[in-house]
Amino acid sequence: MNLIWLETNGCSGNIISFLNSQNPSFEFLKQRINITYSNSEMLPFGTKAMESFFKTIQEGNYILVVEGAISTRENGRYNIIGYYDNRYITALEAVKLASENASYIISAGTCSCFGGITAAPPNESESKPLSDIVSKKIIKMPGCPVSGNWMASLLLNLLEGREIELDPLNRPLYLYGNTIHDFCERRSFFQREIFAKKPGDIGCYLKIGSIGPSTMALC
Repeated sequence: MNLIWLETNGCSGNIISFLNSQNPSFEFLKQRINITYSNSEMLPFGTKAMESFFKTIQEGNYILVVEGAISTRENGRYNIIGYYDNRYITALEAVKLASENASYIISAGTCSCFGGITAAPPNESESKPLSDIVSKKIIKMPGCPVSGNWMASLLLNLLEGREIELDPLNRPLYLYGNTIHDFCERRSFFQREIFAKKPGDIGCYLKIGSIGPSTMALC
């Protein structure tokens, strides 16, 4: 299956995390998926890159991954991703076009999922999360950045046709169904009520700022 990975208004940390995935590895996943468009991974650039983007959309049956929030100010002109057919292509336009024929749509990282720091005040670019732009079903993979291993795992499950059960926030339950506290290596200290007084101390970090008991994610 083909994959389009759009880096919109963000830091591009999620694609870097994905390229460094080890379990499963990015190299293994590339044997199963054809990345037809990615700023950070593809060899073609300029017009040839945009031709690959539009060809993939036309053919359909691909996975769309979007990282970063989507700039909407002045019809998206605060975030240009390419130049094609004598006009600039905004991230806003690219996301809308790519979502139409995508078999799966994935938000990678907190900015794409919920707006994140990119959409924080004063938000001069009027950036919004992907779900505010696209009305189709979106699998959300929050994190700053999202774990590359989690992203690779999700893509592999989708390629193998597995049904992905989602929580109320549209996150995969098998990844976001437990708290960090459930698997924390300091859990035994919590159970014995041994709490650290400062970073580096032996003990549970709950009383110095840990939010593991309320953070739904694997370690």
